[in-house]
Amino acid sequence: MELNIQRFAIDLSTAGIYLSYCVEETAGTRPTSGYTKLTGVKSTPSLNPAPETLETTTLEATEWKTYIDGLKDPGGALEFTFNLTAELIDQWDTLMTAYNTAKAAGKKVYFAVNIPQLKVTSGQTSTSQAYVFPGNPSAMGLPETSVSAVLETTNYITPTGPVERVAIPTLAQ
Repeated sequence: MELNIQRFAIDLSTAGIYLSYCVEETAGTRPTSGYTKLTGVKSTPSLNPAPETLETTTLEATEWKTYIDGLKDPGGALEFTFNLTAELIDQWDTLMTAYNTAKAAGKKVYFAVNIPQLKVTSGQTSTSQAYVFPGNPSAMGLPETSVSAVLETTNYITPTGPVERVAIPTLAQ
């Protein structure tokens, strides 16, 4: 019996995943390079919302209801958990300045959840993947605190367009 190694999936770890952002250079064109990495991310939200289910059952039905897929709803602002550090505050302040400047110019900010271990092979090339979406960040506030705990914060990004799986964008130098 011959063993086909290619048939087996390789499970991945979350180690090495990072969040980055970039402002459009040209309005309406998703940037593929020049992204800025945000440090201290501890968790990301699901970017896989279920579509609404729209009932289409007619009066002729006698046993089963019928449905069609509706719109997908990411649920509003997405929650990203970070370790709260002075570095993160500086990075988030820089992001908010970039966002406000982009908004005034009619441009979007794109966010990428980069997963270096997730590689997709096309022909002879294997490419690490990211999930990218345009979004509006919210200003950072004061997080909850408690005794004997790591100081964490939840920062919010509201998606303004669909999530796409693409090759990991290049970071700014």
